[in-house]
Amino acid sequence: MEPVLVPRWVQLVLLPVSIAGAYLLLSKAGHVLLLFTIAGLIALFLNPLVTLVQRARLPRGPAVAIVMGSVVALAVGLGFVLADPVSSQATSLQREIPGYVDDANESLADLQDWLDRRGIDIQVKQEGESALQTIGERLTGGAGEVVGFTRDAVTRLVEASIALILIIVLAIYMLIYGDRIGAIARAVVPPGDGSPEDDFPTRVQGALFGWVRGQFLFCVIMGTSAGLMLWVLGSFGIFPEGKEYAIAFGVWFGIAELIPYIGPAIGGFPPVLIAALSDNPLDAVWLIIAFTGLQQIEGHVVAPNVFGSALQLNPLLVIFGLLLGGEIAGFIGAFIALPLAAIMRETVVYFHRHTRFQRWDLPAAEPPPPKERCPECGASIALGAEECPACGTELGGEGAAAASATAPG
Repeated sequence: MEPVLVPRWVQLVLLPVSIAGAYLLLSKAGHVLLLFTIAGLIALFLNPLVTLVQRARLPRGPAVAIVMGSVVALAVGLGFVLADPVSSQATSLQREIPGYVDDANESLADLQDWLDRRGIDIQVKQEGESALQTIGERLTGGAGEVVGFTRDAVTRLVEASIALILIIVLAIYMLIYGDRIGAIARAVVPPGDGSPEDDFPTRVQGALFGWVRGQFLFCVIMGTSAGLMLWVLGSFGIFPEGKEYAIAFGVWFGIAELIPYIGPAIGGFPPVLIAALSDNPLDAVWLIIAFTGLQQIEGHVVAPNVFGSALQLNPLLVIFGLLLGGEIAGFIGAFIALPLAAIMRETVVYFHRHTRFQRWDLPAAEPPPPKERCPECGASIALGAEECPACGTELGGEGAAAASATAPG
């Protein structure tokens, strides 16, 4: 297909309009744009499944209902499968937290006695006990709950639930009208060659699938590695609780990897805190070293190989996308930054293949016509002139050409 030529005047008009429109959209749309973006990513991810179900000669509406119901059932089933081992280990860990706090208080008392015997006027016992008591109450929940919801927490939970419902509803509508949306996208962009490899919506879906595949594999690898590391350390006597609660800590670490920037720190915080409150606080130091090493392996080995092959993005673009997404919409923005960056990459590649811009440089000036010298007066005259405009000498013929060649410059 011949690429579409974009004239200079169209480029000149579209450039400032696009910049101004993008700025107004990002500054005014806010959470609405974020909800539509998340719903669009979900719809893009599920659309191939809807198309697959439609092959059974079902209308698109029932196919969407089947796919969405299956996804919800799968999520609920996976939650039930993981709930029993994770909740049992979390409950057992919750029961032992008061013991960890008591051990830490005894260590603080010993430290305070040592300081008092040497006349060092530093009070660490009272402040430390208050801090440990607060941590223990928050972890145990006071009334047996893992998390005690305050009024603000309940409000945020309700807002998140409403946002989740809106996202699901928007995704369903986008799936129902997926064929029309795809047709509009194909009409807006330059036409491809008709193959799936050169179809714009198909390429966008492929980019999103690459991110989902990479993110899932990344979380599984890191969660399994963290759980296995804690189990090995517990087997060697370093943080024995790590061997007993390896599944819970591993699942938590894998889920925490979904959070950009601080995911490894959040994932490693619970075991490090428990080790610091135990009767052997030195285990916390070993855990910090182990998690730091794991984070280095993650950043230099796992992440480049997984996301590099899945997204086909330069690491600098990945970092820029994460920073920009976090600046615009916080953790949610950083979370969806990579799939959006992958989609943007496919868009740029597609337009680069099917469009060309009219050149902005001015045409080069025509070279001056060649000239010769008059054989009589030596004046510069046009090549092929019949007479010299300066002295009137008639020109032409082989003799005049030879005389012109021997005339002084």
